[in-house]
Amino acid sequence: MFVRRIAVVGTGYVGLTTGACLASLGHRVVCADVDADKVKRLDAGEVDILEPGLAELVSEGLAAGRLSFVVGAAEAAGAAEVVFLCVPTPMGVGGVADLSVVESVVEEVRDLLEPGCVVVNKSTVPVGTAARTAGLLERPDVAVVSNPEFLREGSAVRDFLHPDRIVVGADRQDAGERVAALYARLGAPTVLTDAASAELVKYAANCFLAMKLSYVNALAELCDRLDANIADVTEGMGYDRRIGQAFLAPGPGWGGSCLPKDTAAMLQLADAVDFEFRLLRATIDTNTRQRQRMVEKVRTAVTGQRNGSLSRTRLGLLGLTFKAGTDDLRDSPALAVAALLRQAGATLTAYDPARPERVDGVHLMPDPYQAATGTDALIVLTEWPEFRTLDWLRMATLTRRPVVIDTRNLLDPDILRRAGFHWTGLGRR
Repeated sequence: MFVRRIAVVGTGYVGLTTGACLASLGHRVVCADVDADKVKRLDAGEVDILEPGLAELVSEGLAAGRLSFVVGAAEAAGAAEVVFLCVPTPMGVGGVADLSVVESVVEEVRDLLEPGCVVVNKSTVPVGTAARTAGLLERPDVAVVSNPEFLREGSAVRDFLHPDRIVVGADRQDAGERVAALYARLGAPTVLTDAASAELVKYAANCFLAMKLSYVNALAELCDRLDANIADVTEGMGYDRRIGQAFLAPGPGWGGSCLPKDTAAMLQLADAVDFEFRLLRATIDTNTRQRQRMVEKVRTAVTGQRNGSLSRTRLGLLGLTFKAGTDDLRDSPALAVAALLRQAGATLTAYDPARPERVDGVHLMPDPYQAATGTDALIVLTEWPEFRTLDWLRMATLTRRPVVIDTRNLLDPDILRRAGFHWTGLGRR
């Protein structure tokens, strides 16, 4: 295998995982960030991101001399054969991705790149960004490649080192093959295509997953109305190889750093070419409605009425991050439900194992038992496994009313009932 000199611009979830994992594959990697304090911590092996295995890979890369950190893209890009852009592309006005950071980095490194260098867009970017990047570079001797990431927070290292596929899009075949070769040791199926198709793959995959989640949430509501069991329904569906078991768990809605902005960007892309993507729009509308439906579940469980008042009630929230295994609160459905409950007049206490420092309108507690004290109901909003093993008998003695609304179907209803709780789930009797 050829060892390449690689620069990675950005040290967030994607950038730091990409840099540490490429270094573990034998490449020499320099990661750049604009935050000097963060660079100093990383250079000392201190990883702020809650991501299993990442801190260990960073320490190993530093010790082996294959991984280093610098301040500023210019410091990293000058000697690199391949430059990965792993910078934020947040949702901008109208749902379109904001590429201002990408463009700023391209302008910063444009005159520093070695002839023959390859610039790789790793961030999720709209179709046409590779061509736009090439236009900004104005360097015919530098190729631009699209290499979208498929990393899930909480399992990013595993996803990188054991990928389902590698997607590389380039309008120059030699550049695409050079980037694909970086991953040769992984032995994963590789899709070599044009840049526009590679850029669309990421959006297409995430939008499909969002549709699947919205579909199963709608199914759970149907099960409620038909007195059916969503767990049995999805088990029966999941054994069909055409469907699979993944993304069939109902919940309070989907969120995080990817699905909301990627579905919005795909709608923007469709609108730009005069295509009415009704299925995707319905997916987003279903997700928005799911959060309101969780509030209705709470109202019914607490007051006995779907539209009952939550004014002057005290509710305990278990979980605030958008999913278990991460400390990420971005577009968390738990926070969206919390905001609706607060608007309905409820006082909120909460506990999350990731221990966020501050959440507007929520009283954060150091443990779940304090979050439960004096509450009219407990609401499970994130599927942290440790919630299953709480002392539910003790929890029942602490609450004002022993009521649990389990928006993740995480807990065992029989254990809760034996502890004295009235348990309500999604699509479950």
